[in-house]
Amino acid sequence: MQTREFIGSAQVPGGAELTLYRRGGDFMIVLDRNELMSSRMSGSEEALANLTCDRLRGRARQHLLIGGYGMGFTLRAALAALGDGGQVTVAELVPEIIEWARGPMAELAAGCLDDPRVRLMQADVADVITAGRGIYDAILLDVDNGPDGLVRQANDRLYSAQGISAAMAALKPGGIVAIWSAGPDPAFTRRLSRAGLLVEEVVVRARSNGKGPRHVIWFATKRGT
Repeated sequence: MQTREFIGSAQVPGGAELTLYRRGGDFMIVLDRNELMSSRMSGSEEALANLTCDRLRGRARQHLLIGGYGMGFTLRAALAALGDGGQVTVAELVPEIIEWARGPMAELAAGCLDDPRVRLMQADVADVITAGRGIYDAILLDVDNGPDGLVRQANDRLYSAQGISAAMAALKPGGIVAIWSAGPDPAFTRRLSRAGLLVEEVVVRARSNGKGPRHVIWFATKRGT
């Protein structure tokens, strides 16, 4: 049996410590004893991008904001779905995440951070959202294990009524905010609905082969054309 090899650790500003491990050819990022992400399970992160882009089909020169680079699964899927005219802004708060992507996980990253359609910002995605006004076709959030501030308490504002309102203000009419979660959260579904959004809750599998744990993605659409 292969042993787990420590690669590095990173302190989330105002939050917890993340640790990167490698076992054979697989990588995993761990918070305490929780495996936040693994290179073995990319399906639901890819679905976050693919299902969002499916819902945006027909819109020209789409601009997506991705909150949390992670292991780049969502970014790579978004670039494949967008085509040449699209643009993706990636907001990643933890600099070591990008260092790992360009270092030990460079093969996994497959050059996505150097794609000319990508703008990388070392920033809190909540601040990036607040600074935007009607500029994004979609906002894709995968910064916690669900709609609560697991990695850092300050992330709670993303999922509050005020955070939802800020996301809607940053979207173009008909735009979508998509939120990844390890499981359902009926209270959050109600919060999205109370904000006057068109809400879909979709169950997806963790693995790209359709197997593994069930995860949840909310798609909340801003009304308008």
